[in-house]
Amino acid sequence: MAERADERLLRLLGLVAYLEGAGPVPVEDLAARFGVTPRQILADVDSLWVSGTPGYWPDDLLDFDAESIDRGVVHLTEARGMTRPLRLGTREAVALVAALRAMAASDAVRTDPERSAVVRSALAKLTDATGEAANAVDVRLAPGGDPQVVTVISAALAAGRRLRIRYVTSADVVSEREVDPVRLHTQDEYAYLAAWCHRAVGPRTFRVDRILDAVDTGMPVEEHDVSGEVDFAALFAGVDAPVATLVLSSGARWVAEEVPVESVRNLPDGTFEVRLRVTNRAWLRRLLLELAPHVRSVAPADLAQDVRSAAREALDAYPELTRN
Repeated sequence: MAERADERLLRLLGLVAYLEGAGPVPVEDLAARFGVTPRQILADVDSLWVSGTPGYWPDDLLDFDAESIDRGVVHLTEARGMTRPLRLGTREAVALVAALRAMAASDAVRTDPERSAVVRSALAKLTDATGEAANAVDVRLAPGGDPQVVTVISAALAAGRRLRIRYVTSADVVSEREVDPVRLHTQDEYAYLAAWCHRAVGPRTFRVDRILDAVDTGMPVEEHDVSGEVDFAALFAGVDAPVATLVLSSGARWVAEEVPVESVRNLPDGTFEVRLRVTNRAWLRRLLLELAPHVRSVAPADLAQDVRSAAREALDAYPELTRN
């Protein structure tokens, strides 16, 4: 399973704090202490080497002894004050108060007593330190779904167990599926579950208020290459919408910029490939007929045949053109 960005950030900050106090430490020892591979420790050092304080000139960056790295030892020579106690301005403190209040109001935190206690403790301390300015913050979140469903999802996430869910799409289609939950997100008005769907055999995003029921199967989740980020393109397109692959000439480049696509890949011959979800075949058929001079290939085959048939019907409506 892909590592989350926040997990790596915590390890990077922990590495700086630990190395400044411990001095030179063998890579193997650091790997054991932080629960990662030696290769990951070296990758972390490479990232820290180009990190630092605003300005980001050479004298602003963290520094390590290169010769020590060659010997398999990590020696932090300049921490640039990264381990000093954090001092917040009023605006920064108010922003954190707002974020913590939003976290405290979210279903993922409210339904987990341990997590809720941590958030509320941090919020109380920060509110006291911020003073009157904290009173200007009013955070209200829209409901994120059935509290019982959210409780089951949160418990499965914490325990690393598979879920069986009943889900209704925006088209009012109900389906049952087993998913390996990866992460809960809150975006704008809604909460989302990023997961690996065993029915779709791929990563999927589910809006939590559309999950009608959730059951902890007791089975452990499997390892998947899932980022945990919300795939809004897939969500709004429909999680089971098929994917079309189009190869187009450069004259149709506007498609990659104006049409919601999942990926764009430039090809050696000057053409490019786009992948997009097909929720309305009639719309895609019209698009491809409009782009006909620029279309080089269409997949899957049934979609290509659908477009060919539509083009043939259009030509048959004008027999005089066909004769020419």
